[in-house]
Amino acid sequence: MIIENACSLVKELNQQFKDRSAVEILDYFIRNYKEKIGFSTSLGAEDQVITQIISSIDPDVYIFTLDTGRMFQETYDLMALTQQRYKVHIKTCFPDKQAVEEMVDNNGINLFYESIQNRKLCCQIRKIEPMKKALEHVDFWISGLRREQSVTRHKFSLFEWDNLHKKIKINPIINWNSDDLWDYIRQNNIPYNTLHDKGFPSIGCQPCTRAVEHGEDIRAGRWWWENPEMKECGLHK
Repeated sequence: MIIENACSLVKELNQQFKDRSAVEILDYFIRNYKEKIGFSTSLGAEDQVITQIISSIDPDVYIFTLDTGRMFQETYDLMALTQQRYKVHIKTCFPDKQAVEEMVDNNGINLFYESIQNRKLCCQIRKIEPMKKALEHVDFWISGLRREQSVTRHKFSLFEWDNLHKKIKINPIINWNSDDLWDYIRQNNIPYNTLHDKGFPSIGCQPCTRAVEHGEDIRAGRWWWENPEMKECGLHK
């Protein structure tokens, strides 16, 4: 996709769909661009909502997740349950084995605690590179981003041009708040990660995620040793 044309298309899409619901947006793109769409799920609450919507439209849409090798067991349990419940196939994408081995040999098993540079290296190998491969054959990337999630996301739009992956990103629930999210989950009996009930509003790799205290930001438990402005793995810029 030519970048200039993509950026122009993004502007048009944001205008065209600004008043449309998440269901309407996903329905349109699945019915018109199914073979060019990929949905990346981390099995978080937001992504569970999108999975439920997608399955109600077409359960054969390309859905994938990144297994970094450091995930919670609760996440694996939820993936199995989700596939069974919604009759979808979630492709599991893994990091390059040799790259992981070299990183750990050179920097230690818990390198991410030592410096932001090390943490970004770990995210690059375990998440960003596998994501690039997973998105190779698609033009549209569906994600579960919400503006409310963090200070690094409050300027995101419904449609974005992702320059790193050279894809148009679709964020169908970008404007939802927490009440919108959990009301939809309860009303539709959507399975979610049990860690959400234990103080984990945002769930990633096990060593880089902790529960948050009452009143803390919902992303406070992700890479809690870093400043809020740095709390992105690099997948969403």
